[in-house]
Amino acid sequence: MQSTNNLNVNVKEALNEKEGFHVWWRLMRPHTLTASFIPVSVGTMIAYIDGSINWLLFVAMLIACLLIQSATNMFNEYFDHKRGLDTEESVGIGGTIVRDGIAPKKIRNIAFIFYGISILIGVYICAASSWWIAVIGLICMAFGYLYTGGPLPISYTPLGELFSGVLMGSVIIGITYFIQTGTVTATMIWISLPITIFIGSINLSNNIRDRDGDEIGGRKTIPVLIGREKAITFLAILFIIAYVLTAIYMIIGILPIWSIITFLSAIKARSVIQNFRGKTAPLEMMPAMKATGITNTIYGFLLAISLLISKLV
Repeated sequence: MQSTNNLNVNVKEALNEKEGFHVWWRLMRPHTLTASFIPVSVGTMIAYIDGSINWLLFVAMLIACLLIQSATNMFNEYFDHKRGLDTEESVGIGGTIVRDGIAPKKIRNIAFIFYGISILIGVYICAASSWWIAVIGLICMAFGYLYTGGPLPISYTPLGELFSGVLMGSVIIGITYFIQTGTVTATMIWISLPITIFIGSINLSNNIRDRDGDEIGGRKTIPVLIGREKAITFLAILFIIAYVLTAIYMIIGILPIWSIITFLSAIKARSVIQNFRGKTAPLEMMPAMKATGITNTIYGFLLAISLLISKLV
């Protein structure tokens, strides 16, 4: 028992996990929340190019998406613990249950509360736009729950990257654009694809880091199926595709020339691959995992800035 306690302390120290408010902050896995605020910001900025911005709708959509993703992360924490996948030495999790001793049911209940608040916010969004948004929103919430919950969790299949990328990338951008403009355009869909790829890459990075534990736990993620090194190569290919699409969009006029600034994020993308190569311990790969989220943040932020510049000049 003493050795387990020492391991617990060592992991907490290595991850710089603190008590108090930080326990709940870590539970939401803040380094992944870029997958919420970047799509909402980009979708809103594309809408601004085509018209104007309703700032109340922007804030409402942003809060709702952050709540849904945070709840999804909590369900992940709850169900992974319930299935015995998370231990005291697990990294990449909030650690709220296994290291901080918070009751699992409390985590699950907080997740449902977050879902409830997001539904209330969704009522306002629907009343201001279309009630069809409610249908799409409920589907997204269901997939958030089923990612780690249900009889066949999505996280146990090779489809996690696809579902997370599409639902949190193209779908969120599409909803955000629609509630501002009342329509959906082909241009908006094309612009959403690189963001979709980067968000899917966050999930892939997570699975690369957790590859060994996932294999033991019975998951069939992409890294488990093709191996860690090939998965890292696949991640690099996804990054390249995202930047190639961006270049093509600028050439054919879907994106303004100002969007060339998004290529500054390639510096961080390159560091992701470098930090993954040759690593096998999950703790060693944490910087690469976080850098993937930062890559999405930098790319999305610079993309939004480039669209704003093109509107103003």
